[in-house]
Amino acid sequence: MPSTFNAVDPATGVPGAGYDEASAAEVAAAVDAAQRAFRDPTLRDRDARAALLRGAAARLRNAGDEIVAVAASETGLPEGRLRGELERTAGQLEAFAAVLDAGDFVEAIIDTPDPEAEPIARPDVRRMLVPIGPVAVFGASNFPLAFSTAGGDTASALAAGCPVVVKGHPSHPGTGELVARELQAAVFEAELPDGTFAHLLAAGIEVGEALVDADAIAAVGFTGSTAGGRAIADRAARRPNPIPVYAEMGSINPIVVTEAALAARGDAIADGLVTSVSNFGGQLCTKPGVVFVPDGPVGDEFARAVAARLDAVEPTVLLNERLRDALVAALARLAERAEVRALGSAPAFAGAGYRHQPAAYEAPASAVAEGADLLAEHFGPVVVLLRYAGRDELLAAIAQLEGQLTGSIHAQPSDEADAELVAVLTELLAARAGRIVYDGFPTGVAVTHAMHHGGPYPATSAPAHTSVGMTAIRRFLRPVAWQDAPATVLPPELRDANPLGIWRRVDGELTREPLAV
Repeated sequence: MPSTFNAVDPATGVPGAGYDEASAAEVAAAVDAAQRAFRDPTLRDRDARAALLRGAAARLRNAGDEIVAVAASETGLPEGRLRGELERTAGQLEAFAAVLDAGDFVEAIIDTPDPEAEPIARPDVRRMLVPIGPVAVFGASNFPLAFSTAGGDTASALAAGCPVVVKGHPSHPGTGELVARELQAAVFEAELPDGTFAHLLAAGIEVGEALVDADAIAAVGFTGSTAGGRAIADRAARRPNPIPVYAEMGSINPIVVTEAALAARGDAIADGLVTSVSNFGGQLCTKPGVVFVPDGPVGDEFARAVAARLDAVEPTVLLNERLRDALVAALARLAERAEVRALGSAPAFAGAGYRHQPAAYEAPASAVAEGADLLAEHFGPVVVLLRYAGRDELLAAIAQLEGQLTGSIHAQPSDEADAELVAVLTELLAARAGRIVYDGFPTGVAVTHAMHHGGPYPATSAPAHTSVGMTAIRRFLRPVAWQDAPATVLPPELRDANPLGIWRRVDGELTREPLAV
């Protein structure tokens, strides 16, 4: 008999529908089918892949009511958030289809031959990116749609021409199954091979381990905890043929506010911070976990305002019991530190379900030490205000930060001292984060060509890449160069006539023109 597990409504703690865990045989069959699909020439048809992505987007929208209802019962997230996330999921599928239409994602480069070149003759060299192979994707707990079964990892891998095997997250198994149903139907409608997409459910780690170990899997996409991402990356590195793991992991997304900014718009900053910290249970990878606040009366008033606003927020639903228990344990460790002070007066939540009262803590920035709990991620509706006595103390504390997804600065450009400080902070944060936000908050990540959702370790395992935006496709492609190749073996993207009409770099110049023969 297969092992089973239940979905749980985190708002009540009541178990829901039961699901079978994928067996070892099912994992092997899914990977084998993905390998056959990768070898099938029909998967190289970018128009067919674009049709798959657009078809999946349309089918998800059509099934939206059913998907949102199940997702709400499994995650405790509000309907509005889930409908927005469903649209984001569909939108990014369509955005990657547009990338395929343009065709320049292959980064085609042609250097024509020059027999007179010195010190040696230059051969004809043509280079482009090709799909890396079948990809294993691990669904995220906190985004049941946009970072899970049909999320950005899946969309970008399929766009690249890589079959995908998803290990669905056990916090929202029914949601994953519904989304997988629509994706599999879209594969069929696009006339792409069986094995282009598969979805496996499991509550334990065995299925994930088997996927990472499978010889045919060429890369892994993961969104989750630092411990989980590091375990997957380490396992992938121990394979006889190591493979890349693109893991988005922990981040405290530090914010710096200056005294001049607080004096000018302290209430607005407090409002925005509280929303960013408490929305959706504070369970966003870009939630600000640490805010550097100046000492003195202006900073004191800001701290009081943030605490009062968080007190007024109802206890928020956390995604599952494990996350709730981990947050409680982490905050207990934080409260044990002598220099830490709890702000606010709202009581801890004591009812049914996995909820937590939004809260703020305060400590001196001078107490920051590398690896201390003051700079630990608290995944939930909690923020730590680190009070700095001056510029040197602020910069010294920021220098202790590990890699982050984001860093944010709230300053007053008209203030001469702030203007100079912003330049210094920008340099410090850019060395530690993948995205710098000015006078705003990091939650809410636009799906655009320029977006970078990544950062130095431990924010991600591969800081050169993003998991959001159109350049995410680059993770699942690798370069190949053809030297003095017969025209008959060249991919269409590299042929003299440029039959696809894509942008190419020819002898250093970008052009869509065919090569002169």
